[in-house]
Amino acid sequence: MDYAVLTKTCAEASAKYNDLSAQSKANSERLEQISELQKQIGVYSKTREVYLQYRKLPPKKQAKFYAEHTSEMIACVAAKRYFDSLGLKKFPPMQSLKQEYAALSAENKKVYSEYKKARKEMTELVTVKHNVERILGMKPEKTEPRRQQEQER
Repeated sequence: MDYAVLTKTCAEASAKYNDLSAQSKANSERLEQISELQKQIGVYSKTREVYLQYRKLPPKKQAKFYAEHTSEMIACVAAKRYFDSLGLKKFPPMQSLKQEYAALSAENKKVYSEYKKARKEMTELVTVKHNVERILGMKPEKTEPRRQQEQER
């Protein structure tokens, strides 16, 4: 029944929604990083032997070998560049990557369900606040463009 309480509750709901959104995005980004790392480790382990054979050959035979195994050579070099860009000297164990991925995935599912609830609650509160402001003839507070779009929705 108090407008100040409504405003405070609305701000808290928005903050919770934004926090959960940021957490979900961070988890999703890390999941993508882990997935890409696993992919590159697999590519590198499959193509490393071919690359080592190429390096052992005398220069005259390298051109022919490279022509026969171009795709493996390119994939191996690309994977090596990826690891260098991350600053990795030693690969993390695949099992630990899988465990981290599973844990983040489970956490992300939990966060997403909380996110949906927070979004629904925030939308309801913002709508109520907007309606109260219209009924009382108050000027709505200036909001950020993103929040304004959410309110309009």
